[in-house]
Amino acid sequence: MSEPRPSAQQALSDLLERHVKAELDGDLETTMATMSEDPHLNHVASMMGGVGRQGVQHFYRNHLVGKFFPPDVTMTKVSRTVGTDQIVDELVLSFTHTQPVDWMLPGVAPTGKHIEVAVVVIAGVKNGKITHEHIYWDQASVLVQIGVLNPAGLPVCGAESARKVLNPKLPARAV
Repeated sequence: MSEPRPSAQQALSDLLERHVKAELDGDLETTMATMSEDPHLNHVASMMGGVGRQGVQHFYRNHLVGKFFPPDVTMTKVSRTVGTDQIVDELVLSFTHTQPVDWMLPGVAPTGKHIEVAVVVIAGVKNGKITHEHIYWDQASVLVQIGVLNPAGLPVCGAESARKVLNPKLPARAV
């Protein structure tokens, strides 16, 4: 008897899991093997990433794979939506800024501050390969947490926005 084939949605989900695991493991070859021949990567808030296979590989090699993840990084999945050609992950990323995080804070030296931020990753998929990643987060909340943006008088907040994503029963902001 043969093994049942995974559903199309499960196959897409498995692809993204392999991709993220390779990033976390510092495995550039496997990371790139999950991607199409002409991918693009855009960290929307900072405009860091790459275009085309060479551009994405250069970005990963020099700024992300094996470089980003401080020892205490955690990624808490909140939700995953899998369509026919796209996956959307909502997660909360938490880490102490003890090393450069070029994709999120290009040019900002490590501050030693703890960061908690809600992140949305949209990954396009075609023919079993990732064609693109668009990654979104609230840059103002990150800047407040590392002390380079004063929230006084501004409609911004810090880690509490990520905490509310994890616990929707927390109170909303009072005006």
